[in-house]
Amino acid sequence: MVIVMQIGEVIRKYRKSKNMTQEEMACRLGISAPAVNKWENGNSLPDITLLAPIARLLGITLDELLSFREELTNEEIRNLVKEADDRFKTESYEEVHSWVRGILGQYPNCEWLIWQMAVILDARRSGQIPDADQYDEEICGYYNRILESKDEELRVHAADSLFMHYARKEQWDKAEGYLVYYAKDNPERKRKQAYLYSKTGRIQEAYKTYEEILFSGYMMFSVVMHGIYLLAMEEGNLPKARQLVEKQQQMAKLFEMGGYHEVSAGLELAVLEKNADKTLKIIEEMLKNIGSVSAWVESPLYEHMAFCREGREEFTAQLRRNLLDEFKNDKESFGFLEGNPQFQELVK
Repeated sequence: MVIVMQIGEVIRKYRKSKNMTQEEMACRLGISAPAVNKWENGNSLPDITLLAPIARLLGITLDELLSFREELTNEEIRNLVKEADDRFKTESYEEVHSWVRGILGQYPNCEWLIWQMAVILDARRSGQIPDADQYDEEICGYYNRILESKDEELRVHAADSLFMHYARKEQWDKAEGYLVYYAKDNPERKRKQAYLYSKTGRIQEAYKTYEEILFSGYMMFSVVMHGIYLLAMEEGNLPKARQLVEKQQQMAKLFEMGGYHEVSAGLELAVLEKNADKTLKIIEEMLKNIGSVSAWVESPLYEHMAFCREGREEFTAQLRRNLLDEFKNDKESFGFLEGNPQFQELVK
């Protein structure tokens, strides 16, 4: 009935836009005027052989006549999703489910609409209706259709929905099968894998995976914070730059990166500000804490990760030599400290 009504509404709309009466339209198509009236009132459908002539007469495509579109605008999708959500306030689950099925029948290739409607149907049945499992096949069918999308973001959304569906049912093997839809370097893939390890008794693997996420997260956050710091410096926003340096130092402490990383984050800004006291203090702390440059290796936060411990002493010694060379020879950066007795003592 939805399709009948849609075709009738389209015929009425475009007939009137051409200032054509039902009788005129019927005459041109070689049919009776009551037949056109029945179409427009939703009481019957045009014969299939008349669809192309009707479309030509109205100056529209067959897709427009049949109200078929592969895509909707974002606003149209939001409105339909909102309507579905609003209907749950006054209608039963089965009524809304039937309405959603009709809408998806009209837009069978609008993938974002399919996924969002499936999410609503999935969420609304949880704990609210008896025999909720009877809808599993249909809802999972919607998700699985989206897994074939060319849109990577949508595929991941659908995989996530299916992962959560089977995780709720404690069907861990099925849930794990959907992780292949995430990129290998996607932190969410690793987090879900760690969760599955923990639920299937693979505790050591779960620890290790969570720790890897934590460690790589620090590395990413550190790079991002420095990028924001550089933007603040380009704008000459020193208060913001100082705040970001403090955040980097706090972050190094929180993630147990060691004293060297906690203090070294402030060196660049202190040098740019030509702040002799602060620069000397940071240099002193860096040299004093140079042995902690790889402190995370011993941190209990990462105790299940495998780090290479060979050559650490040699690396630390080489780092010290490199730092001292830089402090002594980089006149552009540290020239303002030349002649300072404390500086000369530190870099001997």
